[in-house]
Amino acid sequence: MKLGMVGLPNVGKSTLFNALTNAGAESANYPFCTIEPNVGIVSVPDSRLDALYKLFNSSKLTPATLEFVDIAGLVKGASKGEGLGNKFLSNIREVDAIVHVVRCFESDDIIHVDGEIGAARDIETINLELIFSDIEMIERRIERTRKLAKSDKKFQLEIDFLEELKAHLEAGNSARSFGFTDDQSEIIKSSPLLSNKPVIYAANLSENDFINNIDTNENYNAVLEIAKNENSAVLPICAQIEAEISDMGDEDKAMFLADLGLSESGLDRIIKEGYSLLGLISFLTSGPTEVRAWTITKGTKAPAAAGKIHTDFERGFIRAEVVSFNDIIECQGMAGAREKGLVRLEGKDYIVADGDVIIFRFNV
Repeated sequence: MKLGMVGLPNVGKSTLFNALTNAGAESANYPFCTIEPNVGIVSVPDSRLDALYKLFNSSKLTPATLEFVDIAGLVKGASKGEGLGNKFLSNIREVDAIVHVVRCFESDDIIHVDGEIGAARDIETINLELIFSDIEMIERRIERTRKLAKSDKKFQLEIDFLEELKAHLEAGNSARSFGFTDDQSEIIKSSPLLSNKPVIYAANLSENDFINNIDTNENYNAVLEIAKNENSAVLPICAQIEAEISDMGDEDKAMFLADLGLSESGLDRIIKEGYSLLGLISFLTSGPTEVRAWTITKGTKAPAAAGKIHTDFERGFIRAEVVSFNDIIECQGMAGAREKGLVRLEGKDYIVADGDVIIFRFNV
């Protein structure tokens, strides 16, 4: 999973990126500090792996990973190449989902590119640039499809849909709020829209507001309203707190968060939101050599899941031996689960579930 972190200059985006990834992206109080995207890869926390690692006394533990891309700050006119616009838009095309960092804190020491704080305006600034880029793409698509419709009338339905979508975008609405049918989603798949990418709005609050006054923060409430209208996720976060805990050990971090009344770090919460937003789950493989988590989309069938490990596994798939995580832990291993009849033999149509511990049998 690749998440692109975007936001106007000086909203705390690079500070948050550094805190979440410890990748050391430069952070400073002036626009366009980030030019080339910084990339940080983090492990996805999964207590099930730790339990399997101990159970099998494995030599290696390999968690699933998440890639954060810190994308350059954006200004109005990016869709026309202003600022770092073209680079910004091309970087967004490459990510699975967007973490849109929105400034919801006041500070006289940190300048705002528009002179004052306004979460709704900031969100609109970025969303409109994505929408403008999408409109240009749709217009080119309509032009090409009209040529095809001259010799084949079946393309008229596609033109009608694209015109409807264009009108929706021209009204200032993101493609996320369009409500595509399955057929329409298939049509637009070959022209991926920037404003259709899933979004997590990371509302960056001051420490005091994050802990004590979140419900009364007007900018945060504005973010909630916008996200509700386009079916996006909202994650209240404090980049300052995340920066403070980024270098702590696990025990110190847990104590610090507990003192603040928190049970999870911002990184853990972003990962959960990202998995939920993209419909992702993990299946597990285990043994004395390695325990490992593999990320797949909900609804993935066993052969395709096997292909995540190696293409030969999918090509020569015979069957999957499946046991739930809870069962294998309770039975103290695969042998115990077999004795109790809890290991299932599944075929090509089996849909893998979150937390399945699987042995794939194949022949090539």
